[in-house]
Amino acid sequence: MELMGDRARFDTASCPAVHDVDETTRKAAEQGDRAAQSKLGVALLRDGELDGAEEMLRSAALAGDRAAANNLGVLLQQRGNAAEAAEWWRTAAVAGSAAAAHALGRHHRERGDEPAADYWLRQAAESGHLLGAYALADLLDHRGEAGAEEWFRAAAERGHREAAYRVGVLLLNSRRSKAGSSGGSGFGGSGGSVGAGGSGGGHDRREAEAERWFRQAAARGHRLAAFRLGTLLEERGDLREAGRWYLIAANDGEPRAACALGFLLRDAGNEEAAEQWWRTAAEAGDGNAANALGALCADRGQLQAAERWYHAALDAGDPNGAFNLGLLCAGQGRTAQAESWYRRAAYAGHIEAANALAVLLLQRGDAQSAEPWFSKAAEGGSVDGAFNLGILYAGRHDQRAAEDWYARAAAAGHPEAALQVAVTLLNAGDAAGAEQQLRKAAEGGSVEGAFRLADMLEREDPELEARSGPDTIGFGGGRDVLGAASRAPAGRAFGRAALTGDGAPGAAAAGDGSEGRLDGEGEALEPGPTRPAEVPEYERWYRSAAERGHRRAQVRLGMCEAGRGDVVEAAHWYRTAAEAGSSHGAFNLGLLLAREGAEPEAAIWWERAADAGHGRAALRLALLAARRGELTEGRHWCERAQDLGPAEVAGRAERLWEALRTGLSA
Repeated sequence: MELMGDRARFDTASCPAVHDVDETTRKAAEQGDRAAQSKLGVALLRDGELDGAEEMLRSAALAGDRAAANNLGVLLQQRGNAAEAAEWWRTAAVAGSAAAAHALGRHHRERGDEPAADYWLRQAAESGHLLGAYALADLLDHRGEAGAEEWFRAAAERGHREAAYRVGVLLLNSRRSKAGSSGGSGFGGSGGSVGAGGSGGGHDRREAEAERWFRQAAARGHRLAAFRLGTLLEERGDLREAGRWYLIAANDGEPRAACALGFLLRDAGNEEAAEQWWRTAAEAGDGNAANALGALCADRGQLQAAERWYHAALDAGDPNGAFNLGLLCAGQGRTAQAESWYRRAAYAGHIEAANALAVLLLQRGDAQSAEPWFSKAAEGGSVDGAFNLGILYAGRHDQRAAEDWYARAAAAGHPEAALQVAVTLLNAGDAAGAEQQLRKAAEGGSVEGAFRLADMLEREDPELEARSGPDTIGFGGGRDVLGAASRAPAGRAFGRAALTGDGAPGAAAAGDGSEGRLDGEGEALEPGPTRPAEVPEYERWYRSAAERGHRRAQVRLGMCEAGRGDVVEAAHWYRTAAEAGSSHGAFNLGLLLAREGAEPEAAIWWERAADAGHGRAALRLALLAARRGELTEGRHWCERAQDLGPAEVAGRAERLWEALRTGLSA
């Protein structure tokens, strides 16, 4: 067993080399003076004359010199005679030699006798022996017993660099374990942040102290301390100094520091230098660096090189290599191989691989086999796995189980899960709770969540009643209120969850063709005179969703702009929605163009809307044809409007056709 910085050492205090030993000392040794024999024995050791050294040390030890007994033990151990060495150490330790007690404690630990090791190492440590203090701390830490930090500190305060490093590690581990325990389950609501309730200050103090010890050890050339110091500084946002310590550790041969330095350089835009450091780390056996090189090659389209690096990561013991091989194969349509790699990574405990494997099985129609893998991923802390498990149960109409998993995923920060929780709360009549969850969804990046939050906030606007009409959409009106993620085909929803890793799996499609809000007559809203001093919050959320491609939000935002007279902005958003396939964007754009006198272009957009099933657009086309005297075309669009509805539109179309027919008869 090799303990860093903790080997038994010769007690050579005040002992010169052989050529410096004076004649008086030599004669005294020859005459049996034990102190002289001990000094001469050590001098012979320094010159490599082991036989002569052993003779002198043995003679002095037999005469009761404890330093000689300790040194004889060290010499015998080095010559392979550990049993006799232990006897001499015991003799010296009983006589009060702290160095011998340390050596004897190490001897017992190497042979698995931890109680005896504890006894002798404690004797050494309590006698002020630096290496004894470190070795005792290491033993206590290994056994998970109290006192390890105290003895590491004792050694560190006397300059032991490994002890300083270990104190820093213990401080960080205690901080993180307390932060983790405050979060409850693996999905902890705090997202792994420092515990609340005033404990964060204590955690910060422990981190600051850990940093101080890492700095002390790193300054003495401890490469792992330099690496951990760099990690702390990077987490704090001090990237320049973090990079300096990573560089020091990397140049000293620490592959993890080389890998971390590569990521810093990549994030700074220096991909070439990043690749060089990743290569250095990967060639030294760092699996994370090999994965980074694989991803770099994959992004460049160098798939064979990517595959080689992922294999290298796997060979280095990193299950991410198998997971990434699965992703690579899946992207190439090699489903069987992807499944094999996902399975291998999942069996190694990779939770996202378990989720991806479940997705693959579900896409193949094997929901029964997918469920345990979703469960493994979810229970292991995969937020995507928890959300997908909710979708799976929702598909089986097990709403209680689905809601439970949605709630767990939402608590861990999954925006689409928060959207589903909001739906459940709204159905239960808890509007306040629903709004809170919609905010989480929207702020977490859910496009549908942003749209639905905006819709809810707009409904709470006291001016809404004066502006809105019967086609307002959202959660009410007797519509199916479940989010699009719950209604999406299983393969599509789960596919995003597994393979993108973008935190929004199974999200609702951006704009599903539902209608925008129009007034009761199907006319564009009358423009208002001025832009408000402050844009309403609901409009900001509409804009957030609209800018990310949500067609209904684009229509709503266009209506907000039209409502205050900004025709150019309104036309932009209507056109954007229409070109993306929104029939209501096309209809409203047509109304805007007609109002500006561009009826031919308006008709083009109304026709597109009518072809997509918009009844009011068909009615507009019928009226336009009637005004032009094109009665056959007018009849066609009247019939189309009656077919498409709604009832009020169908009634108007029927009356228009009666008028046209009367005109034809006359």
